[in-house]
Amino acid sequence: MFISHFLAKLLTINYTNMLNVPSLNYSLVQAFLIPTMASSSLQFLLIILGISFVVFVSDSQTLFKPNNLMLLTHKDGAANLHVARISKRTPQTPLYFAVDLNGRFLWVNCEKNYVSSTYRAPRCHSTQCSRANSQYCHKCSSKARPGCHNNTCGLMSANPVTHQNAMGEVAQDMLSIQSTRGSNPGPVVMIPQFLFVCAPSRLLQLGIPIYVQGIAGLGHAPIALPTQFASHFGFRPSFALCLSSTSAHSGVIFFGQGPFYMLPGIDVSSSVGYTPLIISREGEYHVGVRSIRINHKAVPLNTSLLKLTKRGTGGTMISTITPYTTLEHSIHQAFTKFFTNQLSSIPQLTPVAPFSVCYDSKRFARTRAGPGVPNIDLVFSSESVVWTILGANSMVEAHPGVLCLGFVDGGLHPRASVVVGAHQLEDNLVQFDLARSRLGFSSSLLSQRTSCANFNFTQTP
Repeated sequence: MFISHFLAKLLTINYTNMLNVPSLNYSLVQAFLIPTMASSSLQFLLIILGISFVVFVSDSQTLFKPNNLMLLTHKDGAANLHVARISKRTPQTPLYFAVDLNGRFLWVNCEKNYVSSTYRAPRCHSTQCSRANSQYCHKCSSKARPGCHNNTCGLMSANPVTHQNAMGEVAQDMLSIQSTRGSNPGPVVMIPQFLFVCAPSRLLQLGIPIYVQGIAGLGHAPIALPTQFASHFGFRPSFALCLSSTSAHSGVIFFGQGPFYMLPGIDVSSSVGYTPLIISREGEYHVGVRSIRINHKAVPLNTSLLKLTKRGTGGTMISTITPYTTLEHSIHQAFTKFFTNQLSSIPQLTPVAPFSVCYDSKRFARTRAGPGVPNIDLVFSSESVVWTILGANSMVEAHPGVLCLGFVDGGLHPRASVVVGAHQLEDNLVQFDLARSRLGFSSSLLSQRTSCANFNFTQTP
């Protein structure tokens, strides 16, 4: 009678309540039940039911494995940075991180008010340290606290705006992120032992908004966000940027393959073009630009500068930290001269730094995709593979009524001859398919009557 009652309880447990039931100890179940059984067949049945119940309960929280994740971003207009909100620690605490497309990992300031019951600092030469590719053994003379333990491993962290460096402690802690289901947000999922770096607070003193607690690195590296997300949830490594052009509305970073829907029900990933993605030795993202066109006409320039050398110089890099596309000095001169020649009938205004070409905004018609100026094409592997930059991404309103060409002079010996900046990425879907080593690009979503602010951020399934 007791056994029948026990079995009935097992079979009628509410699924929601099961999420909170600890895993049963099978040996205890067996020891408790088996002596009361008269039939070996009944023993076997109970054993099977017990095992199934234990497995079901212990795995109940891992049954949902998302194929897509998302981070909300917002544009900080004063700092010209895009910032993502990420929840970490136990209890969960929302923190803000500047998005660095080429950063090698997530690092956070742990020196002020870092409180978490799940914080751990892996020991030197541990599996976690090997995974982080750390060769440095961290030592700390002060009292042990998050970010400061002896005999733990470290990595060099960098402020991508000032290029200041400092050694930080490799650590692991809880991280939560929202999944997506088609065009809507899905459940929040957890990564219990997410690897990151605790960096000193002095790295945040210049160039970073005061509310930002660190840098979210999306580069091609062992513990960068895309790598850890794909590894933990078992999907192919891929992510897509859709940065908002205004601080009034959120943008989004998707992790996973897509599709990616924007209101009113547009799959913005269906219209992207693709070109090979080139990864530098530092894990930075480059593409092979063959030429630059304005108004469908090739700009005369030294195309050898567009090639990425074996030393990692030259070529075309993509960046979320660089506010506006920068061009090597001779490329910039040829580019701006060609652009102004296309608008020779429109007088220029006094340039507004850091730009060198500015106009009265009233001189240009307004289109769905910004001012009616000549299109700019980045031509990739063939003349048909082209990333077209429309007026909303080529021009910047430097002052009210003053429009400037949003391409700046990068000097004589920049590390990359062309750095495609954040302004040129805004309201474009830019997909980094790491599994297939290719870059997807949509051109301006404004021309499709949508934008990166049009993901349905509020509705849940």
